[in-house]
Amino acid sequence: MAAIHLTEANFEQEVMHSEIPVLVDFWAPWCGPCKMLSPIIDEIAGEVTDVKICKVNTDEVDSIAFKYRVMSIPTLILFKNGTPVATSVGAKQKAEVLQFIRS
Repeated sequence: MAAIHLTEANFEQEVMHSEIPVLVDFWAPWCGPCKMLSPIIDEIAGEVTDVKICKVNTDEVDSIAFKYRVMSIPTLILFKNGTPVATSVGAKQKAEVLQFIRS
């Protein structure tokens, strides 16, 4: 499954009401580390079925980034039952991202 691109319109349904954990990648198209992390996130989205993988372009939907106090990108936030339970800032290797979502 491909990563889901979040907007203000679909954020609540996709993240807050999800029955499975959700990994949200906050990124921007001009961000170098985000460009390094993006293909890893996409690859993981195609491999895992027990975690929903989503992306928020902070240039387009800065209100969501502001709500969750995202100050640096890339930032990964893991949500469980609509609640943020873990945050990771900066580019990561695939193994690190997988370990993060299993925490």
